[in-house]
Formats: sequence, structure tokens, C-alpha cells
Amino acid sequence: MHIHAYSWLGEKELFDREARRRLPDRPRPPATAEDEEHYRSLLDTFRRSELPPMETSHWLLKPPSAIRATFDEPKDAAAWLGRELTEHAPGFLSQQEADAARLSRLVATAAERVAHGGDVSFGFYLGRTSFLSLALVTCSPNHTTPNLRCPRGG
Repeated sequence: MHIHAYSWLGEKELFDREARRRLPDRPRPPATAEDEEHYRSLLDTFRRSELPPMETSHWLLKPPSAIRATFDEPKDAAAWLGRELTEHAPGFLSQQEADAARLSRLVATAAERVAHGGDVSFGFYLGRTSFLSLALVTCSPNHTTPNLRCPRGG
């Protein structure tokens, strides 16, 4: 098992468009060739989108370029998360969210969860219009969706 780290910082308005962040449903039988083509088009759009997926494990469907870092050790993945949180904390809309003790607890919890094969996803408002999404996703296999292949082919 290894862990991929993902981050996205963008307009809250884009993040709130949940339909663009959902994996499309496969057409139900009897599916026509047009149904299948439409599905493949939606799937390709989903995969190419930089928006965070609704389900954390679906980050693995995104291109390898979406991966910010890869780790073999949960503590290293959690340290990356801690650095990201520390870097962005001054911009958090809520001072409670930026509290150093709280962020330390989030990092500790993330390390424990990833060590047990779970995924971690956090989101924070930055200012009034921006949103930060951070995720750690276990890979090879992912426990939530073990049929997903590693985006780096490993």
C-alpha cells in the first residue's frame, strides 16, 4: 500500500457544483451505443476535471498529474497534510479551524486512519469565495473501492 496526496484550491462556486464532482452513472440496460458514448464522454470529463470528487477514493480516477505527492509511510503522508494545513491556516475563514491544537489533532487522526487503510479528506473556506480541499488516498489497493487502479500504474 502507498498513499497519494491531493490538493485543490479554487472558487467555492466551482466546488459547490456537485454534479461536476460526481462519477457518472453507467447507462442501464438496454443501453444504446449513444448511451454508452454519452457515458464515456461524461466519464472523460469527470476524469480530466481538477475538481475534487465527491467520493475521496475517486481521486484515483484522475490523471497522475493531480497527485501532489506519494508516500509509503502514513506518518509521512500526515506530515505533508500538516504542512499544507499550516501553510493555509492563516487564510481560514474561521479562527477555530485555524487553531494549532485542532490542526494537530486532525493530522494525528489522519495518520491513524491512513495507517489502517482509510482515506482522509478535509475542506476549508479561505476568505469568502475560495475553498481548499486536501486528501490522502490509499492506493494498491484502496479499501473503499479496491477495483480502482493506481493512477501511477503501481
